[in-house]
Amino acid sequence: MSFSDIALSGAAHLFALFLCIALLAGPISLYVAKVFSGERVLLSPLLAPLETFFYKMAGIRPEDEMGWGAYAKSLLFFSLGGIVLLFVLLMGQGFPRLSLDEALNVAVSFVTNTNWQAYVPETTLTAFSQMAGLAVQNFLSAAVGLAVMAALIRGFARAKCDTIGNFWADLVRGTLYVLLPLSLVLAIVLLSLGVVQGFGETISYKALDSGKPLTMVIGPVASQAAIKDIGTNGGGYYAANAAHPFENPTPLSNFIQIIALLLLPFALPLTYGRMLGKPREGKALLAAMILVFIPLTFFAFFFEGSGNPLFPVSEVSQSFGNMEGKDVRIGVIGSTLWSTVTTAASNGSVNASLDSMKPLTGLVSLLFVQFGEIIFGGVGSGLYGMVIFVLLAVFIAGLMIGRTPEYLGKKIGVFEMKMASLAILIPAFSTLFFSALAVITEAGRAGVFNPGAQGFTEILYAFTSASNNNGSAMGGLQANTIFYNLLLAFAMMAGRFGVMIPVLAIAGAMAKKTSLPSSLGTLRTDSVLFVFMLIGVILLVGVLTYVPALALGPIAEHFHLMGQG
Repeated sequence: MSFSDIALSGAAHLFALFLCIALLAGPISLYVAKVFSGERVLLSPLLAPLETFFYKMAGIRPEDEMGWGAYAKSLLFFSLGGIVLLFVLLMGQGFPRLSLDEALNVAVSFVTNTNWQAYVPETTLTAFSQMAGLAVQNFLSAAVGLAVMAALIRGFARAKCDTIGNFWADLVRGTLYVLLPLSLVLAIVLLSLGVVQGFGETISYKALDSGKPLTMVIGPVASQAAIKDIGTNGGGYYAANAAHPFENPTPLSNFIQIIALLLLPFALPLTYGRMLGKPREGKALLAAMILVFIPLTFFAFFFEGSGNPLFPVSEVSQSFGNMEGKDVRIGVIGSTLWSTVTTAASNGSVNASLDSMKPLTGLVSLLFVQFGEIIFGGVGSGLYGMVIFVLLAVFIAGLMIGRTPEYLGKKIGVFEMKMASLAILIPAFSTLFFSALAVITEAGRAGVFNPGAQGFTEILYAFTSASNNNGSAMGGLQANTIFYNLLLAFAMMAGRFGVMIPVLAIAGAMAKKTSLPSSLGTLRTDSVLFVFMLIGVILLVGVLTYVPALALGPIAEHFHLMGQG
């Protein structure tokens, strides 16, 4: 592909994508804001009785609000209880039993919204365990992210208040009013496009090359793909994920699923502005996300569209770019766009082999995850992760001008900066420490099938993905071992709760503060200048944290590839 072809095709895809999302994001952002503000919405006549029923069954009084400590305890109790229940369900499912370490990894993975899959789901799990276990956690883990987001917004919106909401009420509302309706609509759309839906039936067919009889499982694919996309989960019914023709049969289904991946992460910054009563604040956060996403995505388009220099031009046509590991139905641009969107949106699903992509294309995916999954991030988690970087940018600006940092009329003190630092450092430490441990131990190196920089990149990618709750992986790493199952599970929990708890602590601290009127010396956080300062802080933190590791992995591999070519 020529540079002009790449640029034109990539620009057309991005324009169509953002146009469709922009048309949907406004109404959805308003709807979500009303849901978490306790206001009546379009679905209230239908869902309010069901919501009340859940409260009565569980003995919940939604009007009884919690301080941040009680909110965090409820969240941890619910999440850890979910891990135990899902672990028991998986171990007792009845056919091909998982090992203890593998079942623990799966349970932690889906409860933390990571959806790491080092196994073949359609042959390892029953349809029941996929629906009652994995799909349920797809909803609940996404709802937990929405709940933490809502609590943080209340923390900034309130003044002289000791509470930030009721976790159980936020959990029910996020699941019932937001995730279920959107997933139902998307599932119907996917069914109409040919995505399959069944309950574990099998079909027999013959391989084209050998004529060998084979069996294919048909399960609840459309329903699971819907919440996988809407909830930025990523765990598919098939091991091939969105590369499987039963889950992603056409270019149109591919495009619609990309829209679904970004829909809530794009809308929630606008929800943030609406709930604060300051729409420009939310638009500023969204602008920063877009301005980071578009250039890096074009960077990936260029390298993937330019082909692989190791293939002789006389023997392999690369007029359509680097097609290794990709489906001709989707092509280079559709596959590359999916890889950037799914890592930016904390989804982790794939429609092509990440291992087969060019080193610098993989670098872009790594960067999106290593930024903390804030461009655009997961459902709820992307928004509150971005706010952490906003606090850091405000603090740095305050140091530069010798003024006490303020955000939304509230002073940013030592406690808030300690919590923000923890939220940034814990996933980074988890990524780098466990990657180093895997490199220096025999058990870690035993899982690496590819030598040199590529093997190191696969290890780095695995722990980056786990520590930031993404879930995508490169195929050259055998991660279904006791060593990797346990370490990756620990990294997932550190990345999930090591960010959520500091965020809730910040929400509680902000709710207690008094809102101060703005003055001529107040730093405007909804201005173009601040948007670019925020982008600079995000890039600076990413560079200082990860560039040495990236230089040993994808960057070194790129120069090695160019040298061989």
